[in-house]
Amino acid sequence: MKTTQAITNATRNIDSAHSEIGFKVKRMKSIMKKLIVLIIATAFAITMKAQSNNQFIGADLIVFNAKITTQNLAQPEASALAVKRGKIYAVGTDAEILNLKDNNTRLIDANGRRLIPGLNDAHTHILSERSFNYNVRWEGVPTLQRALEMLSEQAKRTPEGQWVKVIGGWSPYQFKENRFPTMEELKKAVPDRPLIVQYAYNQAFLNELAMKAFGVGTDRFPGMPGTEFEKDNEGHYTGIVHSYTFTFIGLEFMVPQASFDEQVNSLTNVIHELNRFGITTALDAAAASGYAQGHTPIDFLAKENQLNIRFPFIDLQFGDVSAPTMVDAEINAITKRSPISPGENVDPIMAHGHEYEGTGEMLRLVLHDHENFDKPAIVVNKDSMRIYIEEDITKLVKRRIPFRMHISYNENITPFLDALESVNRKIPLDGLRWSIEHAETITPENIARVKKLGGGIALDGKMALHGDGFIKTYSREKALQTPRLRLLVESGIPLAMTTDAFRASSFNPWTSISWMITGKSVSGSEILAKDNRLTRNEALKLFTSGPAWFEHQEDENGRIVPGYLADFALLDKDFLTIPDDEIKSVTSVLTIVDGRVVFGTQEYSNLSPKLSETIPAWSPVKYFGGYYNSK
Repeated sequence: MKTTQAITNATRNIDSAHSEIGFKVKRMKSIMKKLIVLIIATAFAITMKAQSNNQFIGADLIVFNAKITTQNLAQPEASALAVKRGKIYAVGTDAEILNLKDNNTRLIDANGRRLIPGLNDAHTHILSERSFNYNVRWEGVPTLQRALEMLSEQAKRTPEGQWVKVIGGWSPYQFKENRFPTMEELKKAVPDRPLIVQYAYNQAFLNELAMKAFGVGTDRFPGMPGTEFEKDNEGHYTGIVHSYTFTFIGLEFMVPQASFDEQVNSLTNVIHELNRFGITTALDAAAASGYAQGHTPIDFLAKENQLNIRFPFIDLQFGDVSAPTMVDAEINAITKRSPISPGENVDPIMAHGHEYEGTGEMLRLVLHDHENFDKPAIVVNKDSMRIYIEEDITKLVKRRIPFRMHISYNENITPFLDALESVNRKIPLDGLRWSIEHAETITPENIARVKKLGGGIALDGKMALHGDGFIKTYSREKALQTPRLRLLVESGIPLAMTTDAFRASSFNPWTSISWMITGKSVSGSEILAKDNRLTRNEALKLFTSGPAWFEHQEDENGRIVPGYLADFALLDKDFLTIPDDEIKSVTSVLTIVDGRVVFGTQEYSNLSPKLSETIPAWSPVKYFGGYYNSK
């Protein structure tokens, strides 16, 4: 009995303890609930107080009263947009967007103008223009007479020891006279300073002082295979030199070079001229001096927050003899001397400001098929193409380094793709981005092969400038389908139109846009068949959303969409409604990069950032501007 009673008492004690513990637990839960309610109420009160003091945080920038081409199928048109921290975050009507302003918001009235996404030139050569301020620019000059007058005026102010230079970007077919200058005209214009007038990478005109300085007729002249010197009836050199890319690159290093300050000033002017046409992103397709040393002026501008354009780049270690091949030199450069990864941005301030996008556009000198439309196509040895491409691209694929390959002619595209398909069978490309640059005469069959391999094609507008020469060399019939614009657009392949400026062609993208739409070259000749032309929106996309793929930015660049980069341009004319013959003369009146004004003119002049004074004092750019009538 005692045992039973003890068990009963113990059980009662345990029950009592459980009851007490349960009570305490319930009490603790009740306290916690009250505490949570108190915390929530306090937080809500603080939030409400903050909201009562400041209802919301407004936009940094609002542009309203615009005709916005968004290139967004869900919202193709709008009249206003709002920007915060360098990105677009709202697009809509004036009423909707102006409701997002606060006391700190900058408001810009577009005055009913057309607003488009910022133009993106996915293949240009900005870094080659570090002596831009030393050059007379003939882009846009309407007559040969005025072009010669510019030389004569510049010769009078050019100091002894310096040259008078025109280095590419123009075409004889742009002139009313529709011809090249004669040597007699050039010598008369510049009698007492060395003169070089370079036409694309096709030929150059040299006066006597320039021929002497370059060593024409001697071993000092850097003539590559295929170089031809014109002679008169008496066997004397006339000063006209026909050659290819590398000869003219060599000549550029034999003339006086710009100082570092002049290089920075030159690139500032270059970028300003690009902004003038609404360009907000420009992919540098490599220069003779590679990363990182060759990029020092760009680094300087970025650190000073003066890099007024997004500057993705591909790299080329041209002239590096420390490695057996250019691809090996590139790998050494980005892994040992100046480590950088594909997609890495070294701009300390702006997204995609100075970003490495891989290597190219040349992998080996012997595989370069110079696009000289005045001469028949250069056909590369097929065996060399296959062997070298397999060797070089295998190294790049293993390291996941994107690559771009300059190939103009289909005869060379075919063996290139043969080699690339062989590489892909052994080491899959697996989404690695690559592209063919230029591809003027690519066939439908090879377009399909590029697409299957996951590649893109970056065309250029050289036919707009030099198509009349192409007709003389090949035929009008061939020119009308060069390149196959309609087929390329409809193929769905990643596609961009580029300028390939500043030597091979003009840096004005509207020249190319006009050609794609009207089919006319700068001379007014029809060089693109009616069934091979594009609509205005199609042409615009090849300079906006299309190029973004080549820079791994297709989800944030090239459209006026919330979440996209705040890069856009307000045009001086309504691109979508003006007559065809006015398209080539379109410019920007207001250009925005990263949400900040980088260029303004007309009613927006007071918004434009002030540029440093152009140096040196005798610079042609100081007197003529970087494009005709831009001063």
